[in-house]
Amino acid sequence: MSYKIALLPGDGIGPEVTDAAVKVIKSAASRFNLSVEFSEELIGGLSYDRHNSPLTVETLQSCFNSDAVFLGAVGGPKWEKLPHHLKPEAALLKLRKELGLFANIRPAKIYNALIDSSTLKKEVLEGTDFVVLRELTGGIYFGQPRGFDEKRGWNTMEYTHDEVERITRMAFKLASGRRKKVTSVDKANVLEVSQFWRNIVHEVHKDFPDIELNDMYVDNTAMQIVRNPKQFDVILTSNLFGDILSDIAGMITGSLGMLPSASLGNKYALYEPVHGSAPDIAGQGKANPLAAISSVAMMFNYSFKLPEAGELIEAAIEKTLAAGYRTPDISSDGCKLVNTDQMTEQVISNMSF
Repeated sequence: MSYKIALLPGDGIGPEVTDAAVKVIKSAASRFNLSVEFSEELIGGLSYDRHNSPLTVETLQSCFNSDAVFLGAVGGPKWEKLPHHLKPEAALLKLRKELGLFANIRPAKIYNALIDSSTLKKEVLEGTDFVVLRELTGGIYFGQPRGFDEKRGWNTMEYTHDEVERITRMAFKLASGRRKKVTSVDKANVLEVSQFWRNIVHEVHKDFPDIELNDMYVDNTAMQIVRNPKQFDVILTSNLFGDILSDIAGMITGSLGMLPSASLGNKYALYEPVHGSAPDIAGQGKANPLAAISSVAMMFNYSFKLPEAGELIEAAIEKTLAAGYRTPDISSDGCKLVNTDQMTEQVISNMSF
């Protein structure tokens, strides 16, 4: 099999973790007799600096022509004063919309070797393994009208029946291969759009009677993720709520540098680490590549339909952490402190059948 991957390294530490991802992709591809072709394009702040646009037509076309897209990170203080439509983050929103990436999957899994890195107690964290499934192309980030003037600001939180139905069906299908439990998160007690969301979730649930469904308000969910995270299996929620909850889930695992993500649509898919561009450590070899590498595992699972490769990569991460290797963000007493490249090489060396 042959695959085309569009690489969008982006800003800050994005190029460093993208380089790590490419090395792992090549290693896994060689082990499974795959042919992989890469195309690299600018996105975000660096794209704005060169083209006066955070996402060019050429970059978008490269993504359309690919079987999967890998994104490093975008943003940084250099571009904070730009108008919203020119900020690096605008590129990501437009990319999601243009590629139809309506579902974002963010796993929150505790690695045994890192259980003491979290601020939560070990007995609270043990056994935690859930995913946040976030609707990605609707809701308040895309609703119209939006704007502000000297006296007020306004945004619109809006969902259509089709938008809620398709993400809900994905949640139930995802849960069917896990522990068969979906927690739908909303704010139906005060928001009409959330009551609309809840009604459709329950309507779709009739087609999946073997899946347990429960509703939970978003504020309670935030508390429960910290109080008892192992109760969750698949968390289904809207764009805004999912953005917040997935970062809370990230911190209970010890570091945002450990969290991968996949953004899926009917045709295209984008993979990226959850962490930001971290410009303060860019170019210093301090970036943790494990979230990017774990995102590659998701790429093999979802885009290339090779779960064996994904499992191989995840097992290699486990072995590397168990051997005590750490980047600065997850370092502890007695660990083997390594830089970005060294961590990547350790993972690759542990990729064995």
